[in-house]
Amino acid sequence: MAPFVDSGLVLKDKDTIFANRYVSAAGREISYGGNEILWNPSGPKWRMLRKVCVRDMLSSSTLDSVYALRRRELRQSINYFYNKAGSPVNVGEQRFLTMLNVITSMLWGSTVKGEERSSLGAEFRHVVTEIVELGVTKKMKVLAKRFDKIFESIIDQRQKLDRNGVCHESKNFLQVLLKLKDEADPKIPLTMTEIKALLMQLPYLYVVMKEVLRIHPAAPLLIPHCPSETVTVRGYTVPEGSCVFIYVWAIQRDGSIWKNPTEFHPERFLDNKRDYSGNDFNYFPFGSGRRICAGIGMTERMFMYSLASLIHSFDWKLTEGETLDVTEKFSIILKKKMPLVALPTPRLSIPTLYEKCVSRVLYE
Repeated sequence: MAPFVDSGLVLKDKDTIFANRYVSAAGREISYGGNEILWNPSGPKWRMLRKVCVRDMLSSSTLDSVYALRRRELRQSINYFYNKAGSPVNVGEQRFLTMLNVITSMLWGSTVKGEERSSLGAEFRHVVTEIVELGVTKKMKVLAKRFDKIFESIIDQRQKLDRNGVCHESKNFLQVLLKLKDEADPKIPLTMTEIKALLMQLPYLYVVMKEVLRIHPAAPLLIPHCPSETVTVRGYTVPEGSCVFIYVWAIQRDGSIWKNPTEFHPERFLDNKRDYSGNDFNYFPFGSGRRICAGIGMTERMFMYSLASLIHSFDWKLTEGETLDVTEKFSIILKKKMPLVALPTPRLSIPTLYEKCVSRVLYE
């Protein structure tokens, strides 16, 4: 593999040539023969799949319209942490279950509930973990069957439910806060000053998200690219059909680009000069070019909403004698070597704010 020194040449100047994905044998097993949007070769079929995916699921208007769905699932999560107050909880696992329910609800209009939610979510997480860690064709066939069984279970459950539509509303955060102010209980009023304070909290959380994605990009090597023809890049000949990785993890920790690159310093993004649109080849955690991740909008909404809610609802601390371990487990997907287990302590004085379904509270 050739050591590229300029990712912009691959992802911008020669984007058309490198737009295909390199699909391993194991990847074909888990992706129904490489026929889904992530692995599908660049061309009319992929453009059609991406258009449908973005238009009907990941567009800003669609994501805004399922605000109530995200609120409902986050309320479930808040209630779970509330019931576990003072006990150690696996924060990452619970966040995964919340995201799983949001995504499956967007796809099929239903969620996994009760004990089945916990068991199916745990199975889903286990399979995903093994998929990104193994990559062996023989074992991948087994995992693919388990994945397929999960999907069949969800689809079967959906078919048994009535097909009443979900009420769609388009709301932004400010609209929600103003509505809450007008309808708030006089005993717990929300003032305009508090609204301003909440809105001033959010930009900092936004740069926190950017810094997290800089130090810990979800896909440290991105998804491998595959040139459709032999091409020369910086004097290196890259054969047609070869596997090309973009080492975004190293680029975003490069000391010649970033000051104190291994330090967690969100303030470095406060000048708003860098974004993850794919045009800055020193910072592109979601990739770049025509194969840039289609789920950026979902990531923004869920990260900001869930993080702000968890910080607002609970005080968090580690269990006695434990220290925070941020060591990474490096694979196709970057994850913590040790899961984050923490103790939530409710900080809001009104218990009803932690109920699963509340019509007029902060999270509406």
